[in-house]
Amino acid sequence: MILKLLPISILQCMLLSGGQVLMKYGLTKAGDFSFTWQYFVRLFTNWQFICCGLCYGAGSILWMYIIKHFPFSMAYPMVSLSYVMGMFAAIIFFHEQIPMTRWIGVFLIMSGCVLIAK
Repeated sequence: MILKLLPISILQCMLLSGGQVLMKYGLTKAGDFSFTWQYFVRLFTNWQFICCGLCYGAGSILWMYIIKHFPFSMAYPMVSLSYVMGMFAAIIFFHEQIPMTRWIGVFLIMSGCVLIAK
């Protein structure tokens, strides 16, 4: 069962993480936040923000498939793989420096996923 769940979960986590990256880019391009029509027009006409929504939509549809076909107690913890992908996205796209304590956290998350998958 895990051999079927794992690739689908990884794809779903990639969609979630990709949506977060695109959201950050879209919000950055929209400028300083304000409750004005101009701000929201800039935001909702920004291709990164639009693609963010598409990633979230596709990830949600995939999530519906996952929870319909796999045990929830096994599927839900697999979403935590998106945290791992988010760490790598922070390095690749935003050039952030990740301290050792966060890497330990990533290791613990991955270890938990392995234990849940068994």
